Amino acid sequence: MSWAQISALMCGVGGFGALVAATTSNEWRVTTRASSVITATWVYQGLWMNCAGNALGSFHCRPHFTIFKVEGYIQACRGLMIAAVSLGFFGSIFALFGMKCTKVGGSEKAKAKIACLAGIVFILSGLCSMTGCSLYANKITTEFFDPLFMEQKYELGAALFIGWAGSSLCIIGGVIFCFSISDNNKTPRMGYTYNGPTSVTSSRTKYHGGEGEFKATNPSKQFDKNAYV
Repeated sequence: MSWAQISALMCGVGGFGALVAATTSNEWRVTTRASSVITATWVYQGLWMNCAGNALGSFHCRPHFTIFKVEGYIQACRGLMIAAVSLGFFGSIFALFGMKCTKVGGSEKAKAKIACLAGIVFILSGLCSMTGCSLYANKITTEFFDPLFMEQKYELGAALFIGWAGSSLCIIGGVIFCFSISDNNKTPRMGYTYNGPTSVTSSRTKYHGGEGEFKATNPSKQFDKNAYV
């Protein structure tokens, strides 16, 4: 059992779950609290829905009715997050087949290749998610610090931080999987023959190149009791 692969699998699967939660969340950006003190209402926006809530706990969400009226950066983030979730799913499947403790996947060399493939897929998943979250966050910060932008300003939502955390876990798990291939490529240990303790009166053992067969040749010389005097 390889503890490195187990930790990599936990990072990859955990990151995949975080990416799913971030993609489906509606809190990619929220209205600033400073602008909603009087009305005590605020707006949540995600990749798929716009939601409004108030201090009494009531929320109302409506989906984006058409993709043709959605801004370009939102569509790009949608594609990147869907790609990240898809890659994370396949990476989890490949990781299960490439684990040393599983009985599927073939020989040790085949398992090593599958584990390396799982690592690459996890890294690509993390990079896609990192790019999508960073692109969305860059749009929010650009509008927030632009003095000429007179529309509603937003802050970073919780989904962005969840997406960044999931991306980091996927990348870490993928790197560990890629380095775990070196454990399966170690050279096998050389076999050594043990001839036992030798002394003046012991016989020499000769090794003949068969399948682990040894042939001991004992001298025919016999010693009587006077030989030890």
